[in-house]
Amino acid sequence: MKKLAIILALIILSVANLHAAEVKNVQSTQVGNRVQFTYDLIGEEREAEVTVNLTVPGGDRKTADLHLEGDVGKVRPGRGKVIWWNVLQDFPRGLNSEIAWEITAGGQSFTDATTGMEFVFVKGGCYEMGDAFGDGEGEEKPVHNVCVNDFHLGKYEVTVGQFRTFVQDTNYRTEAEKGDGCYVWNGSKWEKDGSKSWRSPGFSQDDNQPAVCVSWNDTQTFNDWISRKGGKSYRLPTEAEWEYAARSGGKKEKYAGTSNDNGLGDYAWYHANSGSKTHPGGQKRPNGLGLYDMTGNVWEWCQDWYGEKYYGESPRDNPHGPSSGQYRVVRGGSWGSGPQDVRAAFRSRPDPAYRLSISGFRLSLSAP
Repeated sequence: MKKLAIILALIILSVANLHAAEVKNVQSTQVGNRVQFTYDLIGEEREAEVTVNLTVPGGDRKTADLHLEGDVGKVRPGRGKVIWWNVLQDFPRGLNSEIAWEITAGGQSFTDATTGMEFVFVKGGCYEMGDAFGDGEGEEKPVHNVCVNDFHLGKYEVTVGQFRTFVQDTNYRTEAEKGDGCYVWNGSKWEKDGSKSWRSPGFSQDDNQPAVCVSWNDTQTFNDWISRKGGKSYRLPTEAEWEYAARSGGKKEKYAGTSNDNGLGDYAWYHANSGSKTHPGGQKRPNGLGLYDMTGNVWEWCQDWYGEKYYGESPRDNPHGPSSGQYRVVRGGSWGSGPQDVRAAFRSRPDPAYRLSISGFRLSLSAP
């Protein structure tokens, strides 16, 4: 039998309070080749999303990467919850090092009845927004302290199928369809093609892939429609909310879910692995909040007007960008981007009527 030596050094409890359960009284014990965690989940909601993150020398391991059993994932509140970690399945040679655990009780997620769109609760907080690694662009500076309230964010980017439901219900024609098409990559350069739109963006798509060739103006019509149908005030995320969520709740992460350049391909579809096309949501690893494709796949529209020097004058609490402007913000990079452009801090600024086969969107909703 292989011997196992573990030093349980630190347990960090991340708590979501507003309509969310709270993790308390965590205890850890090594039992043979396994580690047992016990905890109480206190709260009034029906269930909460309990996740586990592990930090060891060499990087982070998230819930999806670990062999865990017991009360993890969707868990009903109660006392005496138990999680077992089968260590040797993740580290066959054993583990003799200090580890750090983070056990998080996320708030209540929900699914929109009209579209089937899944939303993840994001507990608000404060973080250092901008070029935290010192390798960014001038418009990502200065790094500044920002606080955002609780909100919900789409687990995935809005899909072709969800956008089709909207179009079929409203007979809406996008700006690409009414105008002169969409910018597409022809193999050597970007060019506008009058025949291209979300229906045919220059590569084949199924209903689970992100809708592209949609302008910021198109997203506003979609938001109005889904808000009327669902009885909730859906919107695009603010730029501050988007970066906070991408960085797994404001952590110092270079990309959404990791800071490891060599591991970027595990989290993102970008120019090195995408094959110059979109991919269905959920095929790469999620970030620490369970959000997929916040890095890569398609650029995501934000609600804000773009301000090149806005970071130097931004308010601390819930900034919404300049009051007016010429361009809107997009974040996250795309299947055509290099590593520099898929960083969580990177900002870009298209015209609100612009549409490309690399641009889509994701919805948010303020928490009550």
